[in-house]
Amino acid sequence: MSSIDEIRDARIKKLELLRSRGVNPYPAEANREISLKEATEKFDDLEKPARRGGKKETKWISGRIMSIRGQGAIIFITLNDGTGTFQGLLKKDILSDDKFDFFNAVVDIGDFIEIQGSFFTTKRGEKTLEAKDWRMLSKSLRPLPEKWHGLQDVEERFRKRYLDILMNPELKELFEKKAKFWSATRNFLKKENFLEVETPTLEITTGGAEARPFQTHHNDFDIDVFMRISVGELWQKRLLAAGFPRVFEIGRVYRNEGSSPEHTQEFTGMEFYAGYMDYREGMEFTEKMIKEVALETFGTLEFETHGHKVDLSKKWERISYVETIKKMLDVDVLSSTEKEMMKKLDEVGVKYEGANKERLTDSLWKHCRKQIVGPVWLVDVPRLVSPLSKAKPENPLLTERVQLILAGAEMTNGFSELNDPIDQSERFEVQRKLIEKGDEEAMMPDDEFVEMLEHGMPPAFGFAYGERLFAFLVDKPLRETQLFPLMKPKKE
Repeated sequence: MSSIDEIRDARIKKLELLRSRGVNPYPAEANREISLKEATEKFDDLEKPARRGGKKETKWISGRIMSIRGQGAIIFITLNDGTGTFQGLLKKDILSDDKFDFFNAVVDIGDFIEIQGSFFTTKRGEKTLEAKDWRMLSKSLRPLPEKWHGLQDVEERFRKRYLDILMNPELKELFEKKAKFWSATRNFLKKENFLEVETPTLEITTGGAEARPFQTHHNDFDIDVFMRISVGELWQKRLLAAGFPRVFEIGRVYRNEGSSPEHTQEFTGMEFYAGYMDYREGMEFTEKMIKEVALETFGTLEFETHGHKVDLSKKWERISYVETIKKMLDVDVLSSTEKEMMKKLDEVGVKYEGANKERLTDSLWKHCRKQIVGPVWLVDVPRLVSPLSKAKPENPLLTERVQLILAGAEMTNGFSELNDPIDQSERFEVQRKLIEKGDEEAMMPDDEFVEMLEHGMPPAFGFAYGERLFAFLVDKPLRETQLFPLMKPKKE
């Protein structure tokens, strides 16, 4: 078997042969008249004149050569242009000796070419274009992976995602579904009179989540700034104060944290904010939204994910954060001390970072969450772990926050937005003290946001989901559903 270097050297000689004959191996223009999908769908009409004995209709089609087979004076090729595949036939007596032999001399699997000819059906019933001319569009210098083995190494697959997708039709379909997922999300919200907006990705203080941000330097202002950790939560709330009743954004989010099957440092998220809507109405609204988006994307509401069968079609049960932990672990997170919480975490073998009550409460909940199949709405989330959500009037230690739990993981986050500036300022102060004690995930206070609240923001419901929801519905790790996940540089 030839090495990659030997194959490349041989193809470079073919490249030089093309140029020596006055052929540009990389022309800017193409003569393509129809896509390969159109050639397949319109084949009967394209072949019809020839079947009736009339003049054959000729067309140019283009694509990458995925296979070459044949010998002697006849060659079959398979083209792929991204819309579909189609078979081409090159015959020496039709093309002429020179064009046929030149094809044999310079063309390889992986090259982009175009062929002109007429359509017919082979004896085996295969739709085919019989070429009377051909032209090079892009000469490949490296071979494609073997069709049946492809790229086996996971890291190599991510680095050469273009080859991974090319050789794996199911992967291509996955990313088409992902595009449909976000398109369905966007269309639903626009149908419900939400305005799509764009908010800053560089911030002086990060808001809207508890996560460690990426930090960089703004040379013109000579200040340090952060990549956003939410899809513009505090900015979108400013827009509610500005008089926009409903806004949403779909965009990239950055969190400088560890990787796992459910976490990456960069991902796409959606957040919306609806004025004059509370969390109860919000649960009904978003349950309807997720069901419609899932049905439009996948054509079903029944999924198998992470070893569980999940049916989104039924009415989603509602469970209490505090009562669920109490039931599973016999711990009341509202009244237990840090010492009692740490003891329980040690008992169940959960590793935790930080000994403050907020982090310990979150660790206890995450342990319980893994045991919940769902779909369920989690409600009554403690105020301590919800610095931006409105407290429940009947119990100020709890908030009007809701989360969809699916196959042991949090899929969404939403709550009646806190619009009391005094309360918000006090909660930011709690976060400030956590930061001073070294908590790198505590939320940065934003005094200008509090100032906005003092001007007045309407009651509102905010809601978010990200790529994780899509990844769970297709039952794949998050990185597998990203086109180009970040990779460490190759070691020399």
